[in-house]
Amino acid sequence: MAHMIQMDAETFESLVVSELDRLPDDMVEGLDNIVFVVEDRPDDGSLDLLGLYDGWALTERDRYGVGELPDRILVYREPHLAACETLDELRDEIHTTLVHEIAHFYGIDDDRLHELGWA
Repeated sequence: MAHMIQMDAETFESLVVSELDRLPDDMVEGLDNIVFVVEDRPDDGSLDLLGLYDGWALTERDRYGVGELPDRILVYREPHLAACETLDELRDEIHTTLVHEIAHFYGIDDDRLHELGWA
C-alpha cells in the first residue's frame, strides 16, 4: 500500500491557490459568485470524493436570486493526499479537480468531462 503524503491544511491550501493561478485566464475570468474552499473530507467522511461543485451551473442561473450566497467549489485535502504518492502527482490531481469542478460551473456534465479527459 502506498504511503499517504503528509501535508497540513495550510500547505495544501497554498498548493490549491498555486494551481488556480496556473489555470487559463478565460476559464477563471468567467467565474461569478464562486468561492473556493478547502476541507479535510466530504461530509460523509469518505476518501472517494476529491472535489465538489456546490451551486447552480451558469446554464441554470435563471433560478438564482439576488444576494444568493456564493456557489462553492470544494477541494478535499485528505482524499487528494490518499490518492497521490508524490508532490507532482498531487499538483496534477488538484489541477484536474479544479478543472473538473469549474467545468460543472459552466454546465459541463461528467459524461462530457470523461470525453474530454478531465474526469
